[in-house]
Amino acid sequence: MANVNKLWSEWVPDEAAMTALGARLAKVFPESGLIYLHGDLGAGKSTLVRSFIKARGYSGHVKSPTYTIVEPYQVTGHTVYHLDLYRIADPEELEFIGIRDLLSERSLVLVEWPDKGAGVLPTADLDIYIAYSGQGRDVSINHASEAVMSVIKAL
Repeated sequence: MANVNKLWSEWVPDEAAMTALGARLAKVFPESGLIYLHGDLGAGKSTLVRSFIKARGYSGHVKSPTYTIVEPYQVTGHTVYHLDLYRIADPEELEFIGIRDLLSERSLVLVEWPDKGAGVLPTADLDIYIAYSGQGRDVSINHASEAVMSVIKAL
């Protein structure tokens, strides 16, 4: 994990704390934007996204899009998209799933494994890094656009 530009950091001891962090983030992030989640397999990216979507008011089952690549959720009048790019072989595959449409002004997009979409995906509003740290995880924000800098202050 690149710590050079760390804007915010928190040690998360367990799954319950990761769930709470996702809910906190959901309460302060704008209705639209682009969030990238970086981390190894099993680090907690999907747990954070799942709790984020639930905290936004989605009452159904939030499943991992590992095989479907994208899962849409209708939440309070707008769409939240959860993308998992782990299984794509080429960033150009994002064009086939309609990435340009997903990144519309009214949508909120959370992307796991964004490095797999390098060259096609735009710069995120928020880059979240999750790394193993002892029995827990170190979660940090290493980039935030001007539009979401207030999110960091609110966390």
